[in-house]
Amino acid sequence: MTKIAFIGLGNMGGPMAANLVKAGHAVTGFDLLEASRNAAAKSGVSVAGSIAQAVREMECVITMLPASAHVLYVWDELLGFVDPGTLLIDSSTIDVESARKVHGLAEKANCPSLDAPVSGGTAGAAGATLTFMVGGSDGAFSRGKHLLEAMGKKIVHCGDAGAGQAAKICNNMILGVSMAAVCEAFVLAERLGLSHQALFDVASTSSGQCWSLTTYCPVPGPVPTSPANSGYKPGFAASLMLKDLKLSQQAASASGAATPMGAQAMQLYSLFEKLGHGSEDFSALIHLLRGNEEGKAE
Repeated sequence: MTKIAFIGLGNMGGPMAANLVKAGHAVTGFDLLEASRNAAAKSGVSVAGSIAQAVREMECVITMLPASAHVLYVWDELLGFVDPGTLLIDSSTIDVESARKVHGLAEKANCPSLDAPVSGGTAGAAGATLTFMVGGSDGAFSRGKHLLEAMGKKIVHCGDAGAGQAAKICNNMILGVSMAAVCEAFVLAERLGLSHQALFDVASTSSGQCWSLTTYCPVPGPVPTSPANSGYKPGFAASLMLKDLKLSQQAASASGAATPMGAQAMQLYSLFEKLGHGSEDFSALIHLLRGNEEGKAE
């Protein structure tokens, strides 16, 4: 049993903390929102009244927060209370530069650290089937791997500090681009009189096969578990896809990489969000590509 503090108990962090409890670890959590704290308490997490209270005398601290600024702020605070040698893991999705900054903060406090963003959405968080993309030293990875395994199905050590975030933004750029392409294909098929099922049956077993098609199909019917069958209730919100695409373009600009498809996907999701659809699943982009008024479903 490991004594763990978990900061950020929202849609992703809450289920992740619950899975650590299920694995037999002692988890103390903190979140600014009362609803998140209450939900975590029902899953067996001991809820603290502050970050300081949550992290004292812990063996590991895990953070799952919305953006880079939140991670930098929280780590700067919690490092004033943790003991030297405490393992620090951030599973938020942030930019590579900020990830390296928090590693630097941890190093100054003599704490090993990992950046460990995830893929798999809320379903993966609930089912402990997440993929963790991990950056950090071999020693820190060895210490943290069994904890990540309690929350995920696949754990990949991608390299040194920031490598996990680099892998995450590259992966999600692929996801954003591929979903836009799959949506375009279904819109074209509709205009040509081809049924959704016919296109799916062909493309899912041919060279057009991809995760955005076979697991997250953007039209109702072919994949019963996709958000398209539940009114595009988000497993992964369009606003979050836009955030990740912006991170990819920031990294592309800083590194001099040419990513024209990633840039175009970012523009599409930016327009979709501006039209008021940021809280819908990212596969709902198909409504915008159909040319419906304000991107709404027909």
